[in-house]
Amino acid sequence: MPAPTTPRATARLQFHKDFPLDAAVPLVPYFQKLGISHLYASPILKARPGSTHGYDIVDPERINPELGGEEALQRLVTTLRAHDMGLILDIVPNHMGVGGADNGWWLDVLEWGPKSPFAKFFDIDWNPPDPTLNNRMLAPFLGAPYGTVLESGDLALHFEPESGKIYAQYFEHRFPLAPHTYAMLLSATGEPMLTGLAQTFRSLETGTDRDATRAAAGLALDMLAQHARTPEGRVQIDAAIAAHDPKDEVGRARLHELLEMQNYRLAWWRAATDEINWRRFFDVTSLGGLQVERPAVFEATHALILRLYAEGWIDGVRVDHVDGLADPRGYCRKLRRRLEALTPKRPANAPKGHPLLLIEKILAPHEKLRRDWMVDGTTGYNFMDEVSGVLHDPAGAEPLAALWHDLTGRPADFGEEAREARRQILRYNLASELNGTSVALQRIAMRDLATRDFTLTAIRRALTEVLVHFPAYRSYLGIAGRSESDRRLLDWAMAGARRTVRATERPLLELLDSWLGGDAPRTLPHAQRRERQRAAVRFQQLSAPVAAKSVEDTAFYRYGRLISRNEVGSEPSHFAETPAAFHADCRERAKYFPRELLATATHDHKRGEDTRARLAVISELPEEWASTLTRWTRLNTSLKKEVDGEPAPDAADEIMLYQSLIGAWPLELDPSDEAGVEELIKRLAAWQEKALREGKRRSEWAVPNEPYEAACRDFLTSMLAADRASRLRDEVAALVRRLAPAGAVNGLAQVLIRCTAPGIPDLYQGTEFWDFSLVDPDNRRPVDFAAREAALEAGEMPAALLPRWKDGRVKAALIARALALRARLPELFAEGEYLPLEAEGEIAPHILAFARCHGDSASITVVTRLPGRHLGADALPMIPAEAWGDTALVLPPALAGLSFQDALGDGAAARGERLPVAKLLAALPVALLAAG
Repeated sequence: MPAPTTPRATARLQFHKDFPLDAAVPLVPYFQKLGISHLYASPILKARPGSTHGYDIVDPERINPELGGEEALQRLVTTLRAHDMGLILDIVPNHMGVGGADNGWWLDVLEWGPKSPFAKFFDIDWNPPDPTLNNRMLAPFLGAPYGTVLESGDLALHFEPESGKIYAQYFEHRFPLAPHTYAMLLSATGEPMLTGLAQTFRSLETGTDRDATRAAAGLALDMLAQHARTPEGRVQIDAAIAAHDPKDEVGRARLHELLEMQNYRLAWWRAATDEINWRRFFDVTSLGGLQVERPAVFEATHALILRLYAEGWIDGVRVDHVDGLADPRGYCRKLRRRLEALTPKRPANAPKGHPLLLIEKILAPHEKLRRDWMVDGTTGYNFMDEVSGVLHDPAGAEPLAALWHDLTGRPADFGEEAREARRQILRYNLASELNGTSVALQRIAMRDLATRDFTLTAIRRALTEVLVHFPAYRSYLGIAGRSESDRRLLDWAMAGARRTVRATERPLLELLDSWLGGDAPRTLPHAQRRERQRAAVRFQQLSAPVAAKSVEDTAFYRYGRLISRNEVGSEPSHFAETPAAFHADCRERAKYFPRELLATATHDHKRGEDTRARLAVISELPEEWASTLTRWTRLNTSLKKEVDGEPAPDAADEIMLYQSLIGAWPLELDPSDEAGVEELIKRLAAWQEKALREGKRRSEWAVPNEPYEAACRDFLTSMLAADRASRLRDEVAALVRRLAPAGAVNGLAQVLIRCTAPGIPDLYQGTEFWDFSLVDPDNRRPVDFAAREAALEAGEMPAALLPRWKDGRVKAALIARALALRARLPELFAEGEYLPLEAEGEIAPHILAFARCHGDSASITVVTRLPGRHLGADALPMIPAEAWGDTALVLPPALAGLSFQDALGDGAAARGERLPVAKLLAALPVALLAAG
């Protein structure tokens, strides 16, 4: 039978040259037995050589040859179909890898400028405020100021004899010359033959027919290549290039003159922050934004993806960074229609139902996914936040915030930290994007005599404050103006901006409000409508990267109340989620997005799912954590150095380091294991370097503060030294032993919730066992699949493995048993109603339970919540039976009459209106019951 139309469960795999497509083929039987119905692949189109993630695609028309190409994909798909499994593909419509020498579309734009057929593929402003960039693009790929690079000789001309092309090369970057500029180059030596060819190239400058001009250029290049095949011709061409040798003063002047004639302006990479005139992915200059809203771009970038779907190779897609697109709604609806139109053409062994369409979307706590986008849901960051939130104790929020503020002097309120980060990102990282949006708004102002005196500088200041207070990634303004949800977002942002702008600029905020959709564009004349729409798109494509760079990539590394809540998709100020709120989220998902992905680990997470689960226990024990921090900071004061007149590390970096240390400490690591501790230090040092640079307080990627980073690294190594009299590593290990059992309870709880809640459970590679990883690349280390296969083959029940819980096999067994139930009752979990269940008794708040119901089938999920203060003395991850007392799960009449069997163990029966929790959780800290 073909793979199910609705995936039962997915397994995310990260493909790269060291784990190509063929590496997944022998794993297919294992994943099938585990209960996975679909593999979920990272991007597999041709990416930059050596890419470890695949998001830097340089050719969307080919399967990446480093992964084995189309032949390897066919082998994988054939194996999947033979095991009744399918494939979901991660796609990247927002951007491509640029720079370098491997993106043919990009190189064509550099060569031909606005006349390139790909000029409108990329989001380039060919008429920016800087007149030196009129019909040119900034190429900020130089490692030093332009003049310095030119003088160094690292930027030089090269000849490609096969094609006849001459280009400038700077390390890995290739810069083609515009064909008409060959005339100047070839005339440099006065050779008659080259002078004659120069005239041919010079005539290209006046060509008005694009196709005819390109054809003529091709003939001219062929002539140059033919001339180069003669010994005399090659000597002449080499002499012409030598006349532009940057190591010679005259040659350097000629080379500069030649480069100034190109369709690009070469620049130091730092110039991108202030002057870039094309859209990037966030502030990453090696990733250029695409205008996928243009039909030609959509067709060119999606032709292979649509073919793979039509031919039954893939069963759906995950759309990366949907908020980067000009019109996410229009894109998603178009992609849905195109996929569904192809469904009848799919082969017999491929599912014919609705194709899966998921989007990577970060939702603010108050934000709901738009239902008119025609998507199946998000890729699971919102679920990751919800399930983590319900495992944190809300009572810990205030004392932990006060502790953080008292010890560091940093804001207790995350919102304050995030707003300051937004200002910094707009000032330094995304200044050019802010300028471009401000210019678009100034053009609107200049159309009206009443508003033309609002200067670009004033607009930039006011716009900055709107972006600082914007409460979500972005709005989705259309030609009809704002939706009600968009209106609330803009009202929120404007209200915040009014508190922080100068009083003289508050009237300008009212204008910005009007220009950004307050007045529906469709009510305006055509020219004004286009300007308003263009400005709104620029604003929306700026607010998303501002949010991402400021919150996830900056403030998350500055705010350390409890870093388990500093996670992609989370809002750290939203410390915990009540069971009632969690149930409401699940019911809404069951109603509107039953095929949404449920993730608790991803390739982008800041720390592993079980690292977060362990750190969550601190929310229950704020007093113990305060005592620990007081002692450790005192013990380690002498290890700090002074850098720039301040201690290194400072208190904020020190406390976040302690949290990462106890979160990542391996369960089986003995503090006397020198090799094991050294390996942990290496992992923590890599995390620390990234954290310091992302935080942008004392160091940053652009200008690393090497003395501060070295002092922090020395602090880490010294505090865990084996010969320290204080033996801190023993204290760390002791604290981990204290927290780890409760952390394991949390880990098993989030596993079972993920496998049984409404939606499609997703398994990130390797997280069948405990996942104490840190941020990438730590979370992308090689996985020992053989060990996981062996554990599955052993077939032991979770309860039997609980006494040996530290090896992680109990987690893998729990996943296997839960997914087996999903396979046995697919309609129940795909379509079943979600019912919150209540508990009564002594410690009822420590239970979270829900039922799924469909026809004659039902299931009950029961997990332990907030176990930190109730675990027994035997260091097992479960609350002892006596601690539960009279706590009982109360079933509604519709369930009380059913006979349930234990789906995680021996199938023992349970029935009745009240199910004693001590009995339900006698063997495991979680339970899964099934009827039908």
